[in-house]
Amino acid sequence: MLKCIACSQVCLGMYLHKLDGPWIGHGFWKSSFLLDCEDDLQRLLTSQVQRVWIDTAKGCDTPPPARPAQVTLSSPVKTRPVEPTPAETKAEVARAVRVCAVAKRAVVSMFSDLRMGRAVDVHHVAGLVEEISQSMLRHPHALLSLVRLKKADEYTYMHSVAVSGLMIALARQLDLSAQLVQEAGLAGLFHDVGKMMIPEAILNKPAGLTEVEFHTVRQHPVEGARLLRLCPQISALVLDVCLHHHEKSDGSGYPSGLVQEQISLFAQMGAVCDVYDAITSERPYKRGWGPADAIRKMAEWKGHFDDQVFQAFVRCVGIYPVGALVRLESGRIGVVVEQSPKSLLTPRVKVFFSARSRLPIPQVVVNLAEQSDKIVGRENAEEWGFKHVDELWSGLAPSKSSYFE
Repeated sequence: MLKCIACSQVCLGMYLHKLDGPWIGHGFWKSSFLLDCEDDLQRLLTSQVQRVWIDTAKGCDTPPPARPAQVTLSSPVKTRPVEPTPAETKAEVARAVRVCAVAKRAVVSMFSDLRMGRAVDVHHVAGLVEEISQSMLRHPHALLSLVRLKKADEYTYMHSVAVSGLMIALARQLDLSAQLVQEAGLAGLFHDVGKMMIPEAILNKPAGLTEVEFHTVRQHPVEGARLLRLCPQISALVLDVCLHHHEKSDGSGYPSGLVQEQISLFAQMGAVCDVYDAITSERPYKRGWGPADAIRKMAEWKGHFDDQVFQAFVRCVGIYPVGALVRLESGRIGVVVEQSPKSLLTPRVKVFFSARSRLPIPQVVVNLAEQSDKIVGRENAEEWGFKHVDELWSGLAPSKSSYFE
């Protein structure tokens, strides 16, 4: 049976009956053939072809879509069954600091090699992904929260590490296989490699971009896919995330304007993870949003993300993610330090300030799953004059008053 599908849905084993578009747009000398070569698949994914006709009688059909179950506010969070102790959290923070340092050096080196036309050994990269993955298993939020504190001049590199960690967490939340979890981590590392081809003056411009500059930035997915084609070990899944992580469900994304059913699950995952880390990070042209505000605003962007993938993402980071500044019913203000395995609404919160007396209070971690106190709202650190709230969750603040300095 002949079937027309989006190019992003093509996989090895399919029999291509016809490629839509002129020959110059793809360069294949034949229009009907069995797609059994990884190089041909990657060439097709990076070509100008947007739709293809496949013959399911001669090759594979598209698999049924794998979608996560609907989530509600009371849905349990898939996380460690035993909450880490403060000592365990502190130990993992120290390990995560080392992982971040190694990851940054590795990503800088990899991106530089790709920019210079040198292939990257994926086997070496797999070791880095495994380090990130193991950190996420030991403590799901330590590494992610540390990476969110990235400096402006290291944004591109540490953003890649953050998205890798988020992709790993989301892949596990979706119950994907261990191999696909690894692929998700690799996709996160490489998703923005195309920015290596964008002038730094444009990437770090503190003012708004001109129309020409914005067009240049929008070329980075295509540039990234071109660079990744230099690496024969890079899978089609990783390349697909690089090329399509800026597509939107309503078709208003780029570079191909794909709509919901045309965007692969991995690319949908990449879109959510990329945006979340981007909007919670400090950039030369804007302040980062708080984690809770980021989740709330992303939920309001209708037509941007796949609904169920986004809901699964919320289960990963929480409605009040680690680092969120919140006010409790008791009038205490604190920062979320850990998610609860019982509910998205009852994280552990380190309180440090009284909204009623407007004075600091002794820092103590409150487990809302075991107390009658509850979160009644989000707070803005700037409005209160708090300077170092991001560091309070990890216990790195040197004194109880340092968040004002």
